[in-house]
Amino acid sequence: MPSLMEFVPAPGVLATYTLACFVLFITPGPDMSLFLAKTITGGRRAGLLAMLGTMAGCCIHTVLAAIGVSALLAASETAFMVLKIVGAGYLLWLAVDAVRHGSALRLRDTGRQELSAWRTFLLGFGVNLTNPKIVLFFVTFLPQFVNPGNANAAGQLLFLGLYFVVFSTPLAALLVLGAERTIGILTRHPRVMRGIDYTFAGVFGIFALRIATMPGR
Repeated sequence: MPSLMEFVPAPGVLATYTLACFVLFITPGPDMSLFLAKTITGGRRAGLLAMLGTMAGCCIHTVLAAIGVSALLAASETAFMVLKIVGAGYLLWLAVDAVRHGSALRLRDTGRQELSAWRTFLLGFGVNLTNPKIVLFFVTFLPQFVNPGNANAAGQLLFLGLYFVVFSTPLAALLVLGAERTIGILTRHPRVMRGIDYTFAGVFGIFALRIATMPGR
């Protein structure tokens, strides 16, 4: 039985992936918009429940990506490399889109709402699970950090996806707990938002170029 360490990338790869996770996390999108908005309308408890729902959705995406991508790898290493090239193109498109259109932070204060804990959790889960951009992101982003010759590629993909969830959850909780301050910074200081956009574009643009220029295996 393979040990856990066989699923963990090399230290340099993991450090690069951690940086990517952080940049992805701080870039506002549908998930962040949802749990911050729920904090405004339902309080911190609602915000935390919605956030946990989005993280549960990420776990499902992780499992599906690990199964699908590992099956592709088993069928054809060339097909796996094609996926990585497609992923590089997608990352480059994300980088360009961030510069052109900026971050997607959308908050609506609709007054204080009382929803059950289960419904609030499911709201976050559903928003994350049905977001096509997140599906594409997990399928094309995670393989960038996996060696197609790795016999434990499926386990490594699973590790990377769950690592993103474990890394992001405490940071998201801090955002919810400091929601008013977070929203104030993001909405009153457009230069901060643009700085995040350019950071995101730079990091993911580098990833895209690195994959595009990677020699074939």
